[in-house]
Amino acid sequence: MHEESRKPQSRETLGVIPVISDEFDDFETQATRFRNGELENSEFLPYRLRRGVYGQRQADVQMVRVKIPFGGLSASQLEALGRVSRDYAPLGKGHVTTRENVQFHFVPLDQSADVLRLLGEVGLTTREACGNCVRNVTGCPYAGVCKEQVFDATPYAGAFARYFVRKDFTQDLPRKFKVAFSSCASDCVVGGIHDIGFIPVVKEMEGTPVHGFKMLVGGGLATFARTAEVLYEFVPVSDFLRVSEALIRVFDQAAELRKSRFKARIKFLVSWIGIDGLRERVEEELKKDWAKEPVSPEPYLWKDDEETDAPPVLNTLNGAGASPNGDAADYYTWRKTNVTAQRQEGYFAVEVKLPLGNILTDQFFALADLTRRFARGRARTSFEQNLVLRWVREGELYPLWKELQRIGLAEKGAREISDVVSCPGTDSCKLGITSSMGLANAIRETLHEVNQDPLTREMHIKMSGCPNSCGQHHIANIGFHGGTLKADGVMLPAYEIFLGGRYENTGGETRIGKRIQVRIPAKRVPAALKKMLSHYQENRNEGERFNEFLDRVGSASFEDLLHEFHLAGQFNDEPDSDLFIDWSQDRQYVLERGEGECLA
Repeated sequence: MHEESRKPQSRETLGVIPVISDEFDDFETQATRFRNGELENSEFLPYRLRRGVYGQRQADVQMVRVKIPFGGLSASQLEALGRVSRDYAPLGKGHVTTRENVQFHFVPLDQSADVLRLLGEVGLTTREACGNCVRNVTGCPYAGVCKEQVFDATPYAGAFARYFVRKDFTQDLPRKFKVAFSSCASDCVVGGIHDIGFIPVVKEMEGTPVHGFKMLVGGGLATFARTAEVLYEFVPVSDFLRVSEALIRVFDQAAELRKSRFKARIKFLVSWIGIDGLRERVEEELKKDWAKEPVSPEPYLWKDDEETDAPPVLNTLNGAGASPNGDAADYYTWRKTNVTAQRQEGYFAVEVKLPLGNILTDQFFALADLTRRFARGRARTSFEQNLVLRWVREGELYPLWKELQRIGLAEKGAREISDVVSCPGTDSCKLGITSSMGLANAIRETLHEVNQDPLTREMHIKMSGCPNSCGQHHIANIGFHGGTLKADGVMLPAYEIFLGGRYENTGGETRIGKRIQVRIPAKRVPAALKKMLSHYQENRNEGERFNEFLDRVGSASFEDLLHEFHLAGQFNDEPDSDLFIDWSQDRQYVLERGEGECLA
């Protein structure tokens, strides 16, 4: 029997995806065989990736990626992540990704099985978090509590994650497959850049309202950035798994996509045969024997009635310290930017701004405690690399803020310009060209020096350490991706710039930023950013947002503005010049780019 199809001997249902404990022993066995030279890397590598264990640019250590469907976490799961951070991650932190996962770096291979067991105890799994599989299913962290939602898509996101994990035909797809579920019509999870983006729709059918999804297909970023197109305007929830399976089977069987891993995402197929051609293939697939019977989502739905579990509304808390006392201005500023009223009157969702998506060991345990005390034991990660605590009552907001202050996570400005998003870059990634995390920290410091008026605050800055856009730089108002420049034959780290991306309130019509024809040394990027923001603030029309300003003045105005930062004649010829040392590094820059495992 195929290795992926074995019947599990024991399952746990604490989490969305069932945990199969036999897999941990199997992983330990295969890892030992590999270390002993009994298993070739070509065989072990795809096996390892399907278990969510990813190689780093540093030898003999791994990145372990925890798969968190729709970003949903319990307090006990946060504690388990804290234990991983404390006991197995030398950096003493975890990293929330733009796919709502949590990653741990520098984990030795011989300890990875122990990490997987620890996670499994609380219903967390790394299964198919990496590799050419159906990756983590992302969802809106406000699903179920958002005032604008069409309906809560969380149960269906859970069903999708459960249904497609461990299936034979999803173990070696042409490339990875990414899916997102919005709960409102605005596309709050950027379904427009996914292989499938689900946008909720309620359609009147024979006098009865029927829940379903608009299916967007073929989006993606990296070196061939394109937005998804509508495959179907409406698929009822009763049939969305069957239609999705047909699409993924078409993707798996597409001979065009097996010719080159570099052009094997479904966005290439849509580009080559068109969305109508893809739809024809899906319709043919739906006529096959496997699809003749309906695929009910009911057995797979993630059912967690949070509203029933919520405590009675309280407007105040008894006891000292329940209201601002001398720190009202700071508290209300934080409340304005980080707190959202839920659709359920008297309850609020609090977005904890995680600096660059990082959570320190002690913060994991503290957040678990706060989740129990204030958020009914639940939390959700977001693709903005933050953590959302829901079901917080009015009188609990100030005490919660004070506790977040105590653990260093009460920073204001969630989802604003200072909420910079970055991938790990050369800190750990084999494909990294530049230290995007180092630059992100520098930009966060620089933004303290910038006048952040309301129009500026609503902007977004994202960066990636290479063109692959793990930091989603393509969809930011200002995005950066790592590259290089040469001065007198010596290489230095640099960035390309993208302007005018947009992903909020698009209804799925995400806007990809335009790359401008200027490449800037990494150490000059913060100064260049300040000049770009000044240009916008000083020359915009009243009420004119950044993208509107860009459309009016054109990208050439920014190219002219930034030319001084690029000129080779201004580089210091000395190889120890600051320009030749990347952010957060202490030695002269050397391009060290390995073979990434995303193509394995």
